[in-house]
Amino acid sequence: MFRIKTMNKIAPVGLERLPRERYQVADNFDRYDGAIVRSAKLHDVEFPDELLAIARAGAGTNNIPIDRCNRNGIVVFNTPGANANAVKELVIASLLYSSRNILGGADWVKEQVAAGVDVTTVVEKGKSAFSGPELAGKTIGIIGLGAIGAKVANTCIALGMEVIGYDPFLSVDTALGLDIHVKHTTDLNVIWKNSDYITIHIPYNKETANTIDQDAISKMKGGVRIINLARGGLVNNDAVIAGLESGHVATYVTDFPDNRLMGVKNVIGTPHLGASTPESEENCAIMAAKELMEYLENGNIVNSVNLPSVTMPRSGICRVCIIHRNVPTVLTSITSSFSAAGMNIENLINKSRRDMAYSMIDLDTKVSESMLNTVAGIPNVLRVRALM
Repeated sequence: MFRIKTMNKIAPVGLERLPRERYQVADNFDRYDGAIVRSAKLHDVEFPDELLAIARAGAGTNNIPIDRCNRNGIVVFNTPGANANAVKELVIASLLYSSRNILGGADWVKEQVAAGVDVTTVVEKGKSAFSGPELAGKTIGIIGLGAIGAKVANTCIALGMEVIGYDPFLSVDTALGLDIHVKHTTDLNVIWKNSDYITIHIPYNKETANTIDQDAISKMKGGVRIINLARGGLVNNDAVIAGLESGHVATYVTDFPDNRLMGVKNVIGTPHLGASTPESEENCAIMAAKELMEYLENGNIVNSVNLPSVTMPRSGICRVCIIHRNVPTVLTSITSSFSAAGMNIENLINKSRRDMAYSMIDLDTKVSESMLNTVAGIPNVLRVRALM
């Protein structure tokens, strides 16, 4: 029986995918094998020794201590694409209200009514203060052509926009799904130089922090409109505020507002609404539950952010799953240990991701606890478990 701890309220439709005869699900476990989390910050949470995997019901994983998970052989999953449509729709809304000042106009109408004015007599005169450009014919630069960025790109083409997408790691599958009119670049300067609108859809990490900074803004077209529904740290607040105050940046739409930003004219802040739809939350919960179940029961890894994707059909009598450092001789030492014990390897797969590696070995016999301890004692092996 596996124990799964929910670190946030998780959509029931996802948790229902975990069969009750094999899984216990609760939010108050002290000891648990897996965890599902949304936005809860886990950096200061002490994990039990039993914890094998954490599934993030969403794309970003900056609320999870990845380095600590690596040291302890804990797989971290996310759910790429599950919330893509929800975020795409908010991007399109952001494009519209960053251009047309729809929000300002709506507030003005309410203000007239509150002041006792017959609003029907002033709308024609007042509307000129809220005019703005159409999207059709304008150029949008999309930083990151993953699940979200690709959907945004295709929708913007349908809206009549020119689309430039930046992604140095564009996958074949994504490329095949892009509208043929999307222009791909691996040079951010192309985005800065040509875009009337810029939207960013990349993970936040040490390499991507402050992707949009003072230097980037200085290269942008005057009157550019910037949208950030990905992560706050991708855009340097000081730089964007300076750009807004000088008029070089027309509007900044962010899903990560703070008090300082919201005191600046032409900043539109929303309360992290990107994936806040019932459909998105359900999709993320379902995917997270499936990922956990596949790893816990079969050892297969799909959509991990710290381990490679590894899947292998079950064969033999016992499967041994080993998380280890990606260094020379580790795999040889592991297989030699089984050979020395007279155990035949029916099937084996090994893949790496940067300094982490994962091996699955199917044996034609059951493996003893002492044999698992032998493998666990090999230098640079981080976690060993057997699936019968």
